Amino acid sequence: MHVLHRVAVFMALLILCSASGLAQQKTLNAEQELFNAVNRERKAQGLPSLMLDDALTEAARKHAERMAERRTVSHQLPGEPTLPSRAKAAGAHFTWLSENVDEGPDASAIHQSFMKSPQHRANILDGDMDSVGIGVAENNGELFAVEDFSKAK
Repeated sequence: MHVLHRVAVFMALLILCSASGLAQQKTLNAEQELFNAVNRERKAQGLPSLMLDDALTEAARKHAERMAERRTVSHQLPGEPTLPSRAKAAGAHFTWLSENVDEGPDASAIHQSFMKSPQHRANILDGDMDSVGIGVAENNGELFAVEDFSKAK
């Protein structure tokens, strides 16, 4: 019986790890889909593509994780540093920043929501920006997305 208990515990851990891996892959796929969508929109307007910035991506992911934990969308959560402080702490170098935040069932719905909002659309199509970091976190099937745009130094 002791062996069966070990097998059951091992199987439960395997299922848990697989589920965690699938959730992580879902968020990575959503980040890539949002990045591609941003650059498609820019290309359609004759704007240059944005470069993916690792430091901005780190800042965006951390903010998305905080939003997902609290199940709320905000540019700054209580007790959280400002966008410039978050970006600097992650190692980003910039002269200008802007941010899009939203939640939705998938990356496509989030991108459509951004494009329907004049302010979010303006951030995506800002010709002064040259870099972006995109972070997505999931909570109970809902995706929380952050797009941090910058003009790099």
